[in-house]
Formats: sequence, structure tokens, C-alpha cells
Amino acid sequence: MAGSINKVTLIGNLGADPEVRMGQDSSKIVTFSVATSEFWNDKQSGERKEKTEWHRVVIFNDRIAEVAEKYLRKGSKVYLEGQLQTRQWKDNTGVDRYTTEVVISRFKGELVLIDSRNGSSGGGDSFGADNGFSSGSSSSGFGGQSMQQASRPSTQAQPKNSFGIDDEIPF
Repeated sequence: MAGSINKVTLIGNLGADPEVRMGQDSSKIVTFSVATSEFWNDKQSGERKEKTEWHRVVIFNDRIAEVAEKYLRKGSKVYLEGQLQTRQWKDNTGVDRYTTEVVISRFKGELVLIDSRNGSSGGGDSFGADNGFSSGSSSSGFGGQSMQQASRPSTQAQPKNSFGIDDEIPF
């Protein structure tokens, strides 16, 4: 194998409002947690079960950080792409601690707000479909556009549902 890939794609909901702090170089750093859930029916009881995983997300991209700070809130459904990074630190007692985070960096990553929590009755509005706040160069397929694509008028038909997927059968 010539190389390797470190890419994480998540669709989930924020567990709390994003936390914003300033880096040493006066750049914004935004952190938040995203919950992803899987559902299944228990074979023995027939009961519906759920398992939720929490993912810590860190944004080091100023443009995406501004969007996250302005529009993301607890419960927001997001599509994001980033890279896994593990870091080490010492806690107050001197014990080594580790954490693994999904990092959206300066040139790698994407964030799309799938729905808005602003009380609109329509729901499912895709923030990225109109404003494209992505640092990547490809469309997410979930209503988002890259920064380059967002600046050009679209000649393609708009998707029919809130996930940006045209589910019409072509015949």
C-alpha cells in the first residue's frame, strides 16, 4: 500500500453549545461533542435498543470556527469530516492522560449544519446548501458545498429532501 488515510465522517447532534477560545496566534479554537447513535431491535425481547457514542471535535480553521460559533447550538444536527488525532497531557496529579479527537484543521475538514434550531417550522434546513462553509474541495452529498462551489451559481437541480439526496427514481 502506497499510503494511508486518516478521515472521519460523522453525522450527529451536538451535546452542548460549542466552546470557543483563542489560540496563541489569536486564532479561534472551537470544541464541542457530537453524539452518534445506532438503533436495533433485540432479537429476544423485540425491544428497540440504542447505543450512543460521543466524539470530541476540535476546529482549528478560522472560517469554520466562526460558522460553528455563530450557528451551532446544543442539539444541532451536523455533518462533519476531519481527522483522528490522539494527544497526551498530564493531569493535576501527574498521571499521563490521553484523548482522541476529530480535528478539523486549516486545510482538511468540513462542517455542514444539517438542520437549524431557530424555531422555523420547516426543519431540516441545510445551512451548507446555501452558504457552503467547507474547507474541502468536494461536496459532502448532504446539502453542503465547498467554498469554491458556493461562490458559483448552481445550474443543477436542487435536491428534494433535507439531506441533499435526490431520491427520485430516474425512470
